[in-house]
Amino acid sequence: MMILVTGGCGFIGSNFIRHVLQSRKEIKVVNLDLLTYAGNLSSLLDVEKIFPDRYQFVRGDIRDKEFLRGVFETFEIDSVAHFAAESHVDRSILGPEVFVQTNVFGTFNLLEICRKSWPTAESMRPKRFLHISTDEVYGSLGTSGYFTEESPYLPSSPYAASKASSDHMVHAYFHTFGLPTLITHSSNNYGPFQFPEKLIPLMISNAREGMPLPVYGDGRNVRDWIYVEDHCRALLQVLEKGSPGHRYNIGANCEKQNIDVVNLICNYLDEKLGLLEGRHRKSLIRFVHDRLGHDKRYALDTSKIKNALGWKPEVAFEQGLRRTVDWYLDNPLWVKEILDGSYMEYYQKQYGDRLNER
Repeated sequence: MMILVTGGCGFIGSNFIRHVLQSRKEIKVVNLDLLTYAGNLSSLLDVEKIFPDRYQFVRGDIRDKEFLRGVFETFEIDSVAHFAAESHVDRSILGPEVFVQTNVFGTFNLLEICRKSWPTAESMRPKRFLHISTDEVYGSLGTSGYFTEESPYLPSSPYAASKASSDHMVHAYFHTFGLPTLITHSSNNYGPFQFPEKLIPLMISNAREGMPLPVYGDGRNVRDWIYVEDHCRALLQVLEKGSPGHRYNIGANCEKQNIDVVNLICNYLDEKLGLLEGRHRKSLIRFVHDRLGHDKRYALDTSKIKNALGWKPEVAFEQGLRRTVDWYLDNPLWVKEILDGSYMEYYQKQYGDRLNER
């Protein structure tokens, strides 16, 4: 069996590739990635060395139809795990157009090439198209309740709207053309190899260096956090055992306010590295003006994947957070290579002025 993983050099994609190759000896992986700012080949250096006969990287753009056609003509693709996406809300506010181009038109191109390359879903080797989406398509929750797979879509940001659009296209290709599609909605991921514009790696990197810790609003926005390895186990379960045409929520039922997550990171770094010139790292927290359209709370009902596929999370948040902090501390070169000039330019544009506002 051969899986095409799009966006495999990104955070979740690279962890998924590693999990698949380590746990399924019969599977080969083709990793397709454009290597934009968040895609890093060094995240898979160990994979290239350990699995040279089962792993291959191809650089390319899912917005390029002819390129995708060539990939499917070169490789006998049985399944697609579609991670490739522009995924950061702040960037979608600064420049939404690329989110539409990549997340909507790129997904459409993949669906089309699969439809034409897989004339029938019934073959010697079953075909599957797994579309990795987000809980953000559902919008914002109040102080109680959970999103189910039947909850209406109400995206708040250009990023979430672009993912919602691609979800609808995937769903339509199942009902109209019989393409064996599956959609997953996950809560906030954290773990190794995450690009440091996201909350947890950003706070780790800044707190380690004694830089300000920018927290939006009052820091009381609530997210359900899932360790990336738990998410990857769930994705493989869905790919192998999920029912085509279905959607599955993936979360850890671990709701935390953003400020509480930041405080935990500060406390662990103080414990691990000692105080910063006699100060607790919490003193670095700076509350900045809130993000436009910032959703207050996300939370997922995950009973469907637990009951239907037997999946459940295994890593408790505090355990996973310590693993994550330790990984960033143990891999300074990876972080240094990521924090190049283009990222720092974005960081200054996004947070620089706000740090002086409050």
